[in-house]
Amino acid sequence: MHQAQTIHAAFVGHVSAALDALEAAGTLPGGLSRGAVTVEPPRDPTHGDLSTNAAMVLAKPAGTNPRALAEALAEQLRAAPQVTDVAIAGPGFLNLRLNRDAWLNELRAIGVLGAEYGRSEVGSGTTVNVEYVSANPTGPMHMGHCRGAVVGDALASLLEFAGHEVIREYYVNDAGGQVDVLADSVFLRYAEALGTEIGEIPSGLYPGEYLKPVGEALAAECGASYIGESADKWRPVFRKRAVAMMMEMIKADLALLGIAHDVFASEAELQAAGKPAEAEAWLRAHDLVYDGMLEAPKGKTIEDWEPEALPLFRSTRFGDDQDRPIRKSDGSWTYFGADLAYHFQKAHSADALVDIWGADHAGTVKRIKAAVAAMTGAVGHPVPFEIKLVQMVQLLRNGEPVKMSKRAGTFVTLADVVREVGKDVVRFTMLTRKPEAQMDFDFAKVVEASKDNPVFYVQYAHARISSTMRKAAAAGMGPSPEGLDRLGEEELALVKIAAQFPRVIEAAAAAREPHRVAFFLYDLAAAFHAFWNLGNDQPEKRIIVAQDASLSGARLFLAAQIGQIVRNGLALLGVVAVEEM
Repeated sequence: MHQAQTIHAAFVGHVSAALDALEAAGTLPGGLSRGAVTVEPPRDPTHGDLSTNAAMVLAKPAGTNPRALAEALAEQLRAAPQVTDVAIAGPGFLNLRLNRDAWLNELRAIGVLGAEYGRSEVGSGTTVNVEYVSANPTGPMHMGHCRGAVVGDALASLLEFAGHEVIREYYVNDAGGQVDVLADSVFLRYAEALGTEIGEIPSGLYPGEYLKPVGEALAAECGASYIGESADKWRPVFRKRAVAMMMEMIKADLALLGIAHDVFASEAELQAAGKPAEAEAWLRAHDLVYDGMLEAPKGKTIEDWEPEALPLFRSTRFGDDQDRPIRKSDGSWTYFGADLAYHFQKAHSADALVDIWGADHAGTVKRIKAAVAAMTGAVGHPVPFEIKLVQMVQLLRNGEPVKMSKRAGTFVTLADVVREVGKDVVRFTMLTRKPEAQMDFDFAKVVEASKDNPVFYVQYAHARISSTMRKAAAAGMGPSPEGLDRLGEEELALVKIAAQFPRVIEAAAAAREPHRVAFFLYDLAAAFHAFWNLGNDQPEKRIIVAQDASLSGARLFLAAQIGQIVRNGLALLGVVAVEEM
């Protein structure tokens, strides 16, 4: 157990105890689900310090009036420690006001909990599989992959901080036609390494210079033994070797962002192990796959289209607009069929699944969610499955589109971007907008020292606090909780914002939205900078007041705890909190 309890945890407990009391008194029936009950700051701070929707969400299942239930609940909560007022708003929201001691105790709790402040046990006992990146193993990471990589990695860290066990997974698409194209492209570089003049790279092959080292490695290993041989002989060897080397390159690129996965699941191995056939057999046994005629693509006229019988998954039962084939006419698996089997396997090792996909895959969301919903019967329990779509990133330099990379062939590599502006800038920037919103990444703006650059603004708040601590130490002062009673309304307002961190963590984890943490950190940094700026015109408002060690110690203690929360939040996002700028 923690050595201190946060306000959020305490009042979640108080509301729960009040509901228990109402159940015991017969005011509420027993056994009602409280999953939708929240305790959080009201949107308008003038309404109070905390708000709960308990009466609103429980009244209907309890068969009672929300207002009447709110009255009964308010009576219970007025007896809770540190509550000075409970008001009923609208049809049944309860707004609570807390005394000064509640906030000073929260400040002390941050000091006690330190790096653990905000950690939750709300996800305890559940395992979440987060699959992210999963780029085709055909080249280095580019900025199209970067945003999903950061969102997925930050989400995994957030879920762990909220108490979940997390599996970080990468699905290697190494069974499709693009891997044959890779093998053919590598063979060309292999021949080049052995002295063959290859000229311009043929259309349809990968032109990037990153394949030269792969060709050179194969030339060193195999000599000229494959020159003049048929593709049937060399392609399997080159496919396997090229995929392995591409994955090493991808892992190295991801490491530049501080990203490492727990599991790399191979599509080729999945198919070799017969997993798609197992999934098909289960689905057929439950009347979820049948042999039927595939309809012509809607809205298009295709001249040689002929209806053909294929194994179809009944995705229309789950909201899709048509049933989907899981095999092609030649018997090979469709991408959907293989993907279905992959999720079938994942669902056996996790209580919930989250996939981070590029927005270009939006068209397949409905069918794979339908498939996972259908297959939960095989697992024996429902497996919640969410897909988070991430929009592309447009790279700019002073407002102008960035030119493509010769090494990569057609795109700017992630490695080049990280080396130019740094891991922390890239990671934080990727979380400054909701993932479903378009994003511009301007090399000039992301390193700009201004309030308009969230990366700088949050980092500067931490650096400013660190600098203040160094100045205080040089003056023989330091943070102390002894004089906290001397803190005024400006300081308490800052504590109230900081105290939202535990609730932000739980809400962000539940919504699978790590960007909420970045947004919170920006708001906290803005509040700290505003507090700091009070001292520019009013010397008595400065954090260090030379003539008053007691007040200085209390304000330094407050600043230290704000710095702690900034560090905690940045750590979840995979960003280092800098000491100076």
